[in-house]
Amino acid sequence: MGPTDLIVVVVTLVILLTVIGLHYEVLSRASRYLPKISHRRRQRVFFLILMIIGAHLAEIWLFALGYYVFSGIEEYGALVGVGDGGIGDYAYYSAVVYTTVGFGDMVPEGAIRFMTGTEALTGLVMITWSASFTFLEMQRDWPGGR
Repeated sequence: MGPTDLIVVVVTLVILLTVIGLHYEVLSRASRYLPKISHRRRQRVFFLILMIIGAHLAEIWLFALGYYVFSGIEEYGALVGVGDGGIGDYAYYSAVVYTTVGFGDMVPEGAIRFMTGTEALTGLVMITWSASFTFLEMQRDWPGGR
């Protein structure tokens, strides 16, 4: 592993830890504040879903910024198939990877492949965490739940 690879690994780990921390904080605050928002189940679920989608979008953008920063430096690799190279292209790529849709119209080359693989695993875990949290919140509050 060369210095270029090591830098990509370190930056990826920083993004990963930030994503985990962000997700934890959003879900933690949701569990504390949702009961205070309203006594209506529909409104609580609505706000919970908005909070979760907001967290996922922020997480996608964190990875997008990582790709964007590395894209300007040839040694780190590139995304092949990027349109005009604006931040929106990297956000699109990040969303496709994070959600594990994997269209294949943009492909990573070089050291940034590590970031792509890590983001796919991270997205899978964060989406699953969100789904589990939503299920538990709904089970606790809905008729027939605990």
